[in-house]
Amino acid sequence: MFPGGGQVARPRGIVTVLDASGFQVLDRPVEREQIVSPEVAFQMTSMLRDVVDRGTAATARAWGVRGPVAGKTGTTDEYRDAWFVGYSTAVVAGVWVGFDQPAPIARDAYAARVAVPIWAEFMKRAARELPMREFEIPSTLRPEELCSVSYLRPVDECPTYTEYFKDGDKVPSELCPIHKGSLKQQARRAIEGFFRTLGGKIAGIFKR
Repeated sequence: MFPGGGQVARPRGIVTVLDASGFQVLDRPVEREQIVSPEVAFQMTSMLRDVVDRGTAATARAWGVRGPVAGKTGTTDEYRDAWFVGYSTAVVAGVWVGFDQPAPIARDAYAARVAVPIWAEFMKRAARELPMREFEIPSTLRPEELCSVSYLRPVDECPTYTEYFKDGDKVPSELCPIHKGSLKQQARRAIEGFFRTLGGKIAGIFKR
């Protein structure tokens, strides 16, 4: 759904039928249904890309996966199950590691260690036939640069990343309080903090 722009394709048991001469006698076109908006689908993909690029599935990069991919790891209590479901624009693949009868797989059998490497090997081979393309960004989304630590507006020293927002989304306006920033940014941060504190005190007075 997410790599398809929010659309779900109905599964097909038969795609096409050819006769002995190679003529097509049956064709089953893909039936699609829009489940979520393209904007929401891309926002989810943007978040799930972070899982691979710098999150719990970053081992996929160490195992040689290149190009735009996204996904989510999962590890159950006592390491009984390890999951990774990930996708590119061309392929969706899921890996589960566990036993038929639930039991711990091994000590520290996190999905990043036991499921992601299997997925990575499959995706590398799949990419030879089904190349990865960039995920299409809906024109109705606007990019905003944020601090990758505080997820707020960046100052000069912040490591940054790009997040995408649609109309009506709450975009962070507060400057990052973790990194120092320029003198101008420090002054702005102090002023914003003063007015937030003042606003809280005024609101408290009217609640009494």
